[in-house]
Parts: sequence; structure tokens; C-alpha cells
Amino acid sequence: MPHLTRRSMCKVPEVTLYFWIIKVLCTTVGETASDFLNVNLNFGLTGTSVVIGILLLIVLFFQFRSPQYTPGIYWITVVLISIFGTLVTDNLTDSMGVPLEASTMFFSVVLALTFAIWYAKERTLSIHSIYTKRREIFYWLAILFTFALGTATGDLMAESLGLGYATTGIIICIVVTFIAIAWRLGLNPILAFWLIYIMTRPLGASLGDYLSQPYKYGGIGLGATITSIIFTSAILMAVIFLSITKHDQINKESNKDELDIKHPGAAWQVAIVMVLLLIFSGSGYYWRHSVLQAEAKSAEMLASQLNNSSDSSFASPVTNNNISSHVAKIFSPLGDLSNFRTIIQDTLNLVNSGDLSAAKSRVADLEYEWDNAEAHLKPKSPVEWTKIDDRIDSVLRELRAVHQNAATCKSALMTLLAMI
Repeated sequence: MPHLTRRSMCKVPEVTLYFWIIKVLCTTVGETASDFLNVNLNFGLTGTSVVIGILLLIVLFFQFRSPQYTPGIYWITVVLISIFGTLVTDNLTDSMGVPLEASTMFFSVVLALTFAIWYAKERTLSIHSIYTKRREIFYWLAILFTFALGTATGDLMAESLGLGYATTGIIICIVVTFIAIAWRLGLNPILAFWLIYIMTRPLGASLGDYLSQPYKYGGIGLGATITSIIFTSAILMAVIFLSITKHDQINKESNKDELDIKHPGAAWQVAIVMVLLLIFSGSGYYWRHSVLQAEAKSAEMLASQLNNSSDSSFASPVTNNNISSHVAKIFSPLGDLSNFRTIIQDTLNLVNSGDLSAAKSRVADLEYEWDNAEAHLKPKSPVEWTKIDDRIDSVLRELRAVHQNAATCKSALMTLLAMI
């Protein structure tokens, strides 16, 4: 088969501005759609994973059966694999208790091995060469692991290190900009492409978080449902446009981005970039982790002083609620959780009064405050934090269900209140 004919049958799109726009849109939808299915439709993490996994297998079947790049099938696959990659990391973190640091290192190694085996078998990692089934398998495995790694890295920065999604998004934008400039100045195109592909996952997640979060939390307040609808519609229009114009078709000879034995400098570039990433990411993690440890020690000392000064409260008449709060403050391995108890109790009072709409709004404060406190609380007792985090997720699913049930909402809140 002539080389040009093979390129005309390439199963992936050309890397253009359209490509990156749709990719970020898909990543954002992956984040918000996962939240919508998990929380709003009450599928839960396991149920969402099963549904998305089945849909992904079906779409992959059609993707592999297609003789050439078809925009609709390809981008549906990207959307679903972005959701599934996110869920893989979420399941490891939430269901199995695997630390995000471990997930980040694991998926980094797995992705590196995927590229190594791919290159060893095919002598190229170019997306312009995806015209055989084996190369397509390697391609989609790499895509899956980039989303899983991007999720782990983004969550590690935003949640475990307490940077927040806005700051994380800004950092990612800066890194992507530097890589793009290096690309223009001669950095190997394939290396630059895959680095940016990984980075755009936390970037899309930050965008989705900004759009869906309420105003008081620094977002626009669209919510997961509206954000998913808007971005899905944008993806649909973009795919229709590309299907008509064919602006993203690979239909010409181009060897400029082949990472093979013809480019001996590529190996040095990979080594240098990897070393730089390890140095900057490792030093940044160490610095931020040290700051969090120092803050945690200061908070513990302050809590200890407050507990000692409040011991005299037992000398005077106190209510059962005060005693319970005091005991929880002393014996909770996570420290003082009284602010969370207040939000939970407020939400429970609203449920008991029959105002489920207000309860749904109030419980958003619990989610926001808990996520913000993760960087400080989780290191104290990861096991205890995970137990409470899972229970909070159950409360959020009940309060945000399409058809709320007062009895189940009340039961979930009372169980959570008893835990803390």
C-alpha cells in the first residue's frame, strides 16, 4: 500500500487548534458528566464506572471497525475515555484508598511503559502513523493512561496539596505555554504533543470546576448539569463543522514529527525534559508538603490549647450536644470538626422542616469546606478521612438526587453526623 494512501487512512485527526479546543471541551465534559452521573443521578462511583465502561467498549468497537478517521466516532470515544480515565483514578482513591501520590507515580510508570513498548514494536510514536490495529491499540491505551495520570496529578495539586483548581489551572496554563514555545523552538513534536495532552486534563477539570461551582465559591454557578449540556453542545457543533469542512484530516506527507532512529537527538530531549519535570515537580511537592505540615502542627497546637482551656466547661451544666461536640473535638483523629458538624446539623434541620431545596444548597457548603480542608485533614488520618469522605459523598448523592427523598436524606445526614 502506498505510504500516502496509508496516511489518508489514519485513524486520528490532525493536531490543529480545533483539536486542542475539542480536547479541552471533552475533558471538561468528562469531569462534569462524571459528577452528574455519580451524584445527581445517584449512580454512585461503581455504577457510573460500569455504565461508562460498557459505553466505552461499544464505541471502541465502532472506532476500530471504521476504516478511517470519523470525527463523530473518534470524539465520542475521547469523551467516554476521558470519563473512564477519571473514574479509574477516582476508584483507586475513593474506593481503594490509594494515595494520589501513589496513583500519580503508578500511572506515570504505566504510561512510560506503554510508550516504550509501542516504540519498540513500531519504531514510531507519531499520531500520523495510526493506520494499523496494533498502533491504534497502543494509541488508545496511551490516551486512557494520560487521562488517569492527568486526573491523579490535577487532584494531587488541587486537593491533596490544597492549591485549589483555580491555582492549579493557572500553573498548568504556564507549563503548557512553556512546552508550546519549546515546541516552536525545536522540541520534538511528539514529546511536546503527549506532554500537553496530559496537561490539558487538569486544565479542563479546572475549567469545569470554575463554571460549575457557585458564585460564593469563586465559580460562575452553572452547575454540573448545565455545564455538561453547554460543552456537549459545543463539541457536537465542532464535530459537525469538522465533518463538513474536513479541516482536521491527515491527508499529506509529513515526517517532521517522527520520533524514530532518524532523530538521534530525540532521546536526549526526552531525557532532559523528564529530568526537568522530576526536579520541578519533586521540589514543588516537597515545598508545598512542608508548608502543609507546618500549618497542621500549628493548628494542632492551637486546638490543644483550646481544648485545655475548655476543660472547665464540664464544671458547669452543659447540654448533651455540647458534651458530644467537646468529646468529638478531643478524640477525633482529624482534630476539631465542629464547623462540619454545624453545616450537617443545619442541613438536617432543613430536611426535617421539609425544605429540601434549601438543604441541597446548604450541603454545598459542606462539600466546599471539606474539599478545602482535605490538604490539612487527610494527612492526620487517611483512613478516617476516607471513611468520612465516602459518607459525605453518600449525603451529596441523596441531597442532589433528581427525585429527593426526605427519609433517605435524613438517614444519610444522621449517619454522617454520628461519625464526626
